[in-house]
Amino acid sequence: MAFKKLDLIDPILKALSNEGYTTPTPIQAQSIPLILEERDLLGCAQTGTGKTAAFAIPILQLLYKNKSEERGPHKIKVLVLTPTRELAIQINESFAAYGKYTGLIHTVIFGGVSQLNQTNTLRKGVDILVATPGRLLDLIGQGFIDLKFLKIFVLDEADRMLDMGFIHDVKRIITKLPEKRQTLFFSATMPPEIQKLANVLLTKPAKVEVTPASSTVDAIKQGLYHVDKSNKPALLLHLLKDEDIVTALVFTRTKHGADKVVKFLHRNEITAAAIHGNKSQNARQHALSSFKSGNLRVLVATDIAARGIDIDDLSHVINFELPNVAETYVHRIGRTGRAGNTGIAISFCDTDERSELKDIQKLIGINISIIHNHPYVLSSAAIVAPPVPTQKSRAKRSRGFGSFDKGEKRSFNNKR
Repeated sequence: MAFKKLDLIDPILKALSNEGYTTPTPIQAQSIPLILEERDLLGCAQTGTGKTAAFAIPILQLLYKNKSEERGPHKIKVLVLTPTRELAIQINESFAAYGKYTGLIHTVIFGGVSQLNQTNTLRKGVDILVATPGRLLDLIGQGFIDLKFLKIFVLDEADRMLDMGFIHDVKRIITKLPEKRQTLFFSATMPPEIQKLANVLLTKPAKVEVTPASSTVDAIKQGLYHVDKSNKPALLLHLLKDEDIVTALVFTRTKHGADKVVKFLHRNEITAAAIHGNKSQNARQHALSSFKSGNLRVLVATDIAARGIDIDDLSHVINFELPNVAETYVHRIGRTGRAGNTGIAISFCDTDERSELKDIQKLIGINISIIHNHPYVLSSAAIVAPPVPTQKSRAKRSRGFGSFDKGEKRSFNNKR
């Protein structure tokens, strides 16, 4: 099926052609007609499926068709709520690309930067607002944002909102929306609290489900290295000697761990940068732009900061540390193998991470292939029969490479 068969208007088809888009992804092919019918939608789709275009394209068409009825300054008719600054910026860029010839006004607001430019744009009037929860509530409280003319509400990455502790902010925002509206709800997973929220928000929704979150993209080749925690940096350096690893997104559990990996790589003359919550917005955007342009070979990220990363040509994802939550593994490796490309996902597993590995393999339904041919392989005894953790060893682990320090524990708990 081509985009032309989805009854899209010429200004949008022209913009899609400029972007090189000819054939919709499954979620786009299913969602666009339903949204154009002005139905509520429950979309369950993991990252890399083309979800943003699935809602941005029909939203632009609905607004464009009603544009002739509007008089006076632009009023916010669409609100897209998303958990991270990076994702908000990318969604806004998508509206810019697909709506290039529609004349519709859009903007993005997020915290961590001065609000002046954002409020100046809002005063002039916008049709589409992309926002993160904290800054949105702040500017509503200051009187810069009025949602009474809202026609469409999009809640994106709902499960990540829950993970990041934003669910109460989301519920506060919902109370400020008009009761009569079209609601589009997207989540990669559907834990009970998210399902309850969907039930409250949606009215007789159509449901679109593409690639369940428990499955992994077929185009991604997965490999596992059993390695001692102390040897993980050396193994990473060993792998990066392979010139076939053009770009690599490396995941750590913590901000402190990400910074340590970057410092190690710099000492070994590998271009790298970290993105996480302690970095300024400008620093994060500069690092991401440098990575996309090829000026950085390695980007090291925590899960929260990386949720908005969308890079078609990313060749490798490396799990320097396995995530605590199995579903997060699926989101991580879904950063590669995008837009029809193949990708490689590599995971390091030390003796303390085998319970996480077991949960991941249970979720995805396969045993990840173990790679034995490397200089830092653990002995079979270490893999099969780890020592029972003692109070002393658990304390040592808490101080290990990439672990939470006390300040980060407080910061993380506050966010929850």
